[in-house]
Amino acid sequence: MTRLLVVDDEPALLRALQITLRSHGYEVITAPDGRRGLAAAAQEHPDLVILDLGLPDVDGVDVVRQLRGWTQVPILVLSGRLHSASKVDALDAGADDYVTKPFSIDELLARVRAVTRRLGPTEGTAPVRIGRYVVDLDDRRVTPDDEAAEPVHLTPTEWHLLEVLARSPDRLVSQRRLLQTVWGPTYVTESHYLRQYVKHLRRKLEEDPGHPRHLITEPGMGYRFRP
Repeated sequence: MTRLLVVDDEPALLRALQITLRSHGYEVITAPDGRRGLAAAAQEHPDLVILDLGLPDVDGVDVVRQLRGWTQVPILVLSGRLHSASKVDALDAGADDYVTKPFSIDELLARVRAVTRRLGPTEGTAPVRIGRYVVDLDDRRVTPDDEAAEPVHLTPTEWHLLEVLARSPDRLVSQRRLLQTVWGPTYVTESHYLRQYVKHLRRKLEEDPGHPRHLITEPGMGYRFRP
């Protein structure tokens, strides 16, 4: 079943879309604002995001940019903004299609079908090795080499942070980008969040957390995942 994430701050519209899309055979997850939409995308791995641009906390275009920092999930934008600049901004940020409010449900369903058909099946991310663990980012599973070893549990935030790093292997990812992508634009100066969560990941995954081989700090700049 195709899983859709709908992010919109209008409760009546959100409820109507949830009911209608489910009646057409889709699994539907909803979020009322940008921050919770980003969290839901990280936790639920939808096949398509339907995103309103006029959100109360984070501008929809910024949500598109943050999603594109770590995923290529198709994004269908909804907006009451009629001028072409908004459409161009959303598409330039990485959205795949655009529907202007008010719209008919038939139009929306057609766009959903077109986007998912055009992009086709997406390739999964290859598992990565960190120390004695194989980490499957798609299934969110950590498998130790020793089958008798205790399973490793990562929190949703730890998974999100690890995904952003692991999808850019051997590339420096700035502190600002990590904070904005994982926690949101209001957290770009909260570098202590980042230090603590990287510390947690190292403690759980690295063979020697004090001398990490995979989750590398670039002092004053950011972090790098080294396969």
